[in-house]
Amino acid sequence: MTRTRFHEGLDELKDRLLRMAGMAEQSITRAINAYRERDRDQCKLVFASEAAINADEREIDELAVDLLALQQPMAVDLRFILAVIKINADLERVGDQAVNIAERVEQLLTVPAVELPIDIPLMAETASKMIRMALESFVLGDADLAEQVLTMDDTVDRMNHDIADVMIELIKKSPQVTEQAMDAIIIARNLERVGDHATNIAEDVIFWVRGADVRHHLGRS
Repeated sequence: MTRTRFHEGLDELKDRLLRMAGMAEQSITRAINAYRERDRDQCKLVFASEAAINADEREIDELAVDLLALQQPMAVDLRFILAVIKINADLERVGDQAVNIAERVEQLLTVPAVELPIDIPLMAETASKMIRMALESFVLGDADLAEQVLTMDDTVDRMNHDIADVMIELIKKSPQVTEQAMDAIIIARNLERVGDHATNIAEDVIFWVRGADVRHHLGRS
């Protein structure tokens, strides 16, 4: 493989990853719309996209491995390929979180709707913003932007804990809404995991750009 073809392969790898990222982000949006609107059709769209996301993950991994096998990439290109492989896995798991949320929504549709004193859509928007910023940092090769994503992780964690605390208190006071409250806790937990995956992506961007492993650093637990 010539260097020109190798760099064309890197461009293809990046394009494929961004296409998959778009599908994963869309799945989260659809899952939250399904929750907000109690819309079973949005759940079905999430389930339908799962196979495409999984297929893309496999194909991206294969392309990355081929590039590693057919060329001896310089350090920055090697870090890029390794980062793509890791980001690819996190994006597939974002798709999994969307599926988990959609499954909880389908469960919620079997019980009466109740007004819960929490804001799941706000938490979803925060987690989605983390994903968008992490991917933008990847597109731009911007480690400073990636670091901003890391600082947002605590916000999503706090939202998750607050929602769980409020729902547990609600269950104590109103046991008749236990099922709805538990589903909300699980959805919040899934969104917290989306934030974790965004954080992982941002860390991988920093590794690619700077050659620095920032896991377990920057004051994060």
